[in-house]
Amino acid sequence: MDEQVPGTAGLLNISPVDGRYRHLTEPLQAYFSEEALIRYRVHVEIAYFLALCQIPLPVLSTLTSDQLEQVKTIPARFSTDDARRVKAIESSTRHDIKAVEYYIKERFDQLGLSASREMVHFGLTSQDINNTAVPLSLKEAMQDTVYPLFDQLATLLEELSERWQGVIMLAHTHGQPASPTSMGKEIKVFHERLTIQLTHLRQLPYPAKFGGASGNFNAHQVTYPHIDWVAFANSFCESLGLKRSQTTTQIDHYDGLAAIFDTLKRLCTILIDLVRDGWMYISMDYFKQQVVEGEVGSSAMPHKVNPIDFENAEGNAGMAIAILEHLSAKLPVSRLQRDLSDSTVLRNVGVPLAHLLIALKATIKGLRKLEINREVIHHDLEQNTAVVAEAIQSILRSISYPQPYEALKSLTRTGSRLDMEELHRFIDGLEVDEDLRKRMKAITPFNYTGIIRKNR
Repeated sequence: MDEQVPGTAGLLNISPVDGRYRHLTEPLQAYFSEEALIRYRVHVEIAYFLALCQIPLPVLSTLTSDQLEQVKTIPARFSTDDARRVKAIESSTRHDIKAVEYYIKERFDQLGLSASREMVHFGLTSQDINNTAVPLSLKEAMQDTVYPLFDQLATLLEELSERWQGVIMLAHTHGQPASPTSMGKEIKVFHERLTIQLTHLRQLPYPAKFGGASGNFNAHQVTYPHIDWVAFANSFCESLGLKRSQTTTQIDHYDGLAAIFDTLKRLCTILIDLVRDGWMYISMDYFKQQVVEGEVGSSAMPHKVNPIDFENAEGNAGMAIAILEHLSAKLPVSRLQRDLSDSTVLRNVGVPLAHLLIALKATIKGLRKLEINREVIHHDLEQNTAVVAEAIQSILRSISYPQPYEALKSLTRTGSRLDMEELHRFIDGLEVDEDLRKRMKAITPFNYTGIIRKNR
């Protein structure tokens, strides 16, 4: 069974990420909950208003520094009660962004700033706020919650790779015994794959759409034609740490977000590959698992210590991939200048991150439980002398010995286990010089390891 949530919180939640796994995903509430979305929208609206004041627009030119400081308190002191007020307004407006606008105007009135209230949301459409607030929340969630876990996993993989670098083991290609490798090197494969994709991910910009009702600054330009609104919008988005999409319809084209989601999908795929290999090595008894006091592996079989963390990680990474796939395929497609089909989908950006968080934490937990079973690994190498046949036939090829592959094939595919004594008799029967014979006899599954690169 997968990990249980302590206590009774979340028993009535439909989604397990907010119910059973709430204790694992709770950090994401600050970025993707309904309250968080409202708070990010308020933040963008106020940041935009303050940017207009910096131009300054004539109607805003008389605002004092003290008044501007008061405006800054609106997002800075935003609370759950404020979010409830926005929702109450929305119950009347039936429009979530308009509710945010009306809430801010209420706050302006309370602060004695009624003369400036009509410049709140000036010239904007809903998506100027949504397509800025959501990427901003995604960016900050990645920086604060997802990247630290990936970095923690990468560090752990590097440590395990170094620790197990000298653990020579039988490789398995197509599920069959193959040329020996190192457990440390096999772990290093996943470290390298993860770090490459994380580098790609960190280089991707977080896009924002900011350009009015149909992306052309129509209202801005007709009201203040002397202002370079494109430069203004570029600078404004950059101040939020976002990169403005230059040519858009009413909504962002989402290609930038799709690139982020697709890279996250690749990272999830690597996670699945890692935990499946871990699961297999546990099944082969190459790894033992540290026993956790009180933990039950099976409801029927007391002896079992199941690889539940790896199975949990695999399932949740798969869920993340499925949702990320839909996000990256759906969001970039909209009828003409816009339809609303992106709106409800965009609200789910945090869901795959929640599944990813669960998968990352389970993977890290599972890896930390692993202990090398050297006895079983050693025994497997001893029982598979045949894997050095590749080495013998390769050396024979180098001296143009006739049909070395075929000779080794006949020796190793008899249906019975080849031992070192039998292999040495075969080598003794070869018409080669004594030095070469000694060289071939010195090869064993324990030293036929190729180049095992050290961590750098």
